[in-house]
Amino acid sequence: MPETAAARPSGNRQSAIQLTPMEVPKASDVLAGELRERILTGEFTEGVALPPERELVVQTQMSRATVREALRILEVQGLVRIKTGRAGGAFVQRPGKDSVASSVSLLIRGRQIRLSSLLETREAIEPYCARLAAVHRTADDLAALEAANEAIADENGTLAAFLQANVDWHVAVATASHNELLTGFMTALSRAIYTATENERFVDAEVRRTAVRAHRSITNAIRAQDPDAAVRRMTRHVHSYAKAVLHVDERTEITVSDDE
Repeated sequence: MPETAAARPSGNRQSAIQLTPMEVPKASDVLAGELRERILTGEFTEGVALPPERELVVQTQMSRATVREALRILEVQGLVRIKTGRAGGAFVQRPGKDSVASSVSLLIRGRQIRLSSLLETREAIEPYCARLAAVHRTADDLAALEAANEAIADENGTLAAFLQANVDWHVAVATASHNELLTGFMTALSRAIYTATENERFVDAEVRRTAVRAHRSITNAIRAQDPDAAVRRMTRHVHSYAKAVLHVDERTEITVSDDE
């Protein structure tokens, strides 16, 4: 009996089952993800050497190019450091405040964050850094603050020297908080604000004297372990500084140089 038209299969008939395109991850990303997870969970401790490339190739059955790319990914992320030579290899390192600072710096530069936004962010977090510093500061922290204060007070110093000492002081306050996230944020913010305010029209002798007085007053509160005074004085200082900067420099965007 001949087939009816309904019974005959159609060569161009589409199936009712539809699949969407799938993205298959690169082998190097898969390997980097596996190693990253073991580093972050502490299975691979800081300072330990990962297996040599040749051994990783054997263990994973991946190509040497894939293994090398995976290690480069981890190096960029700050999770391994690569050493060359006879005693070389890939050594595990845990992310720290420098990793935070690097990531925030990339965001600031890549998005061309406005100077006003940088100053607003500093006003939001630095007073709390001062509070924590007053609670947790050590003798070494106080020494770092005093060294920066002395450099800032040098009336014969160049603009660059003053700005660097200013960065050092603000980072020292954050470091004294003993909170690595806050320290990383403040390191990135301070570097960016340094670049944006490298301006003789703004940083004159009076600005320098004002900074000296404010920094010494805040340092005294931190030394006395008076968190309320530290917050109050830091709030007044960063707000006044931001107001003065924006009054002189009405730019809405800044270009941050790569000072890594």
